[in-house]
Amino acid sequence: MTIQQKARQVLDLGIAVGPQLYRLLRARIIRNEIEPGVRISESEIAAQYSISRQPVREAFIKLAEEGLVEIRPQRGTFVHRITTAAVMDARFVREAIEADIAGYLATHADEAVIKMLRQEIEKQKRALNDVNEFMELDDRFHALLAEAAGKIRVWKMVEGLKSQMDRVRHLAMLRFPASKLVSQHSAIVEAIASADPEAAIAAMRGHLREILNDLPEIAESNPQFFEEKPQWLLPEDTNPRRNL
Repeated sequence: MTIQQKARQVLDLGIAVGPQLYRLLRARIIRNEIEPGVRISESEIAAQYSISRQPVREAFIKLAEEGLVEIRPQRGTFVHRITTAAVMDARFVREAIEADIAGYLATHADEAVIKMLRQEIEKQKRALNDVNEFMELDDRFHALLAEAAGKIRVWKMVEGLKSQMDRVRHLAMLRFPASKLVSQHSAIVEAIASADPEAAIAAMRGHLREILNDLPEIAESNPQFFEEKPQWLLPEDTNPRRNL
């Protein structure tokens, strides 16, 4: 697959181009439309979107900061493979932050927030067969929880850390039913609605730990996407939780 094959979106030249291009390329990498190891060219992308190379360079730098691409001097820029350590770190941070958010909302959320969250669950149910739409709704659900708790700035910080985790999520969505995630989201909402912070925290922790169950199988089935074999998959380590 080359960078040119799925260029469908256009850029709004009336606003800053660099951030738009960054978001577009980030989404394509996370969705594996641009696969690991593929070389992406500043000049080709600039020509493709009829823009200068400067915003492309800016987008590449931001993608490199997230570990999505590797800029190799004199050689080019290449899409990075998934780093399992980064996936695990992102999950750890998300659980620490979002469990507290869920617990907080269980004692502070009003009926309007609960109604909104239940509406989001219904939207997710209607998007079960569309991986990209469901992932957007999944992110939206977690962002809305943070916003309702007055922690949207914290969520924006988390967004910058979870790129590698999102790549695994996308691969998992292609392999495992999304209905399980909807049930987990619903459990979080109902715990919040019941004003039960302990249940809300437990439901959020269980939800975010789902990737621990999925990651070994995803890595085993898609070795070309990963930088290294996760330690718990090595022959001498038969305990899948040993290194968590």
